[in-house]
Amino acid sequence: MSAADKIKNAAQDLKGKATEAVGKATNDDSKVAEGRADQTAASAKKVGEDVKDVFKK
Repeated sequence: MSAADKIKNAAQDLKGKATEAVGKATNDDSKVAEGRADQTAASAKKVGEDVKDVFKK
């Protein structure tokens, strides 16, 4: 996984956490769901990149 990919995934994860927190604070279920979706997408990308790294070695 390149450093740029790690940064993008971390940024997406942080954005998701922030969106989820805003949703919880404002009692907006759609924002909570959107935040969790961003976090899940970032995690999936990280796992995919980790798998690629394993097969490169």
